[in-house]
Amino acid sequence: MKTYKHRVAYYETDKMAVTHHSNYVRWMEEARVDFLDQIGWNFHKLEETGIISPVIGITCNYKRSTVFDDIVEIAVSVKSFSGVKLVIEYVMKKEGDDAVVFTGTSEHCFLNTEGRPIRLQSEYPGFYEALTACIAKND
Repeated sequence: MKTYKHRVAYYETDKMAVTHHSNYVRWMEEARVDFLDQIGWNFHKLEETGIISPVIGITCNYKRSTVFDDIVEIAVSVKSFSGVKLVIEYVMKKEGDDAVVFTGTSEHCFLNTEGRPIRLQSEYPGFYEALTACIAKND
């Protein structure tokens, strides 16, 4: 499991002074980009290698509100990985508080630059191994 921190900006709040629900999906993306950096496969490397990884599904479960200036800790882990489809899980908490404010998942497939599906294990074994290592370690 990897952790990413995000400070809630004023513009991310709504008239009720709480974080607008749409921002959590953006934070999932920020955390996923950071996760890929942490495992040594940042977006520059993926794109240079010829791998495209679109989002094919999102789930969101809102548990508690966050407000301006809260620091949200986002735990990112690989929930499942088949070699063709990757499911990433996100658990968000306010810094210093064990109460969960949000849980969600994002599902991704892997395509080449022509938009055709690829099999990571045979075509990009280094990336495949990095992702499978995250499952084995629950990292």
